[in-house]
Amino acid sequence: MRASFLIGLLLAACANNASAAGHLVIEGAWIRNAPPGAMMLAGYASVRNDGDAAVIVTAADSADFASVSLHESIEEGGVVRMRALDRVEIKPGASVAFAPGGKHLMLMRPKHELKPGDSVKIHLSTNSGGAAAEFIVRDAP
Repeated sequence: MRASFLIGLLLAACANNASAAGHLVIEGAWIRNAPPGAMMLAGYASVRNDGDAAVIVTAADSADFASVSLHESIEEGGVVRMRALDRVEIKPGASVAFAPGGKHLMLMRPKHELKPGDSVKIHLSTNSGGAAAEFIVRDAP
């Protein structure tokens, strides 16, 4: 029985290392607090590639939202517009900021009311697997 437990523990440790195989690190993850009933929210984080090959983020998802997509705010002719992104490439050793006014996660139709302090798990899919992080709901800085 004890041997089975130790083997299970070792397998779990290996699984945790395997999920980091893409060397993607998500830090400072947060969701901008929105008024009750809001159907669109935005997620932000710093995403770093600690690997030696480029990582391409191709999608995002969360059980707490109907859909999650990659977006970018851009200014064209003095007007700020949002556009969907098919992918975000992160070169080896580089970071990409998902931040207000730039790249961000568009979080559509929350499945439940969110308030400051709540935590939501969001998964980023990549060409080498992916990574997930807990995003904390908070007011904008």
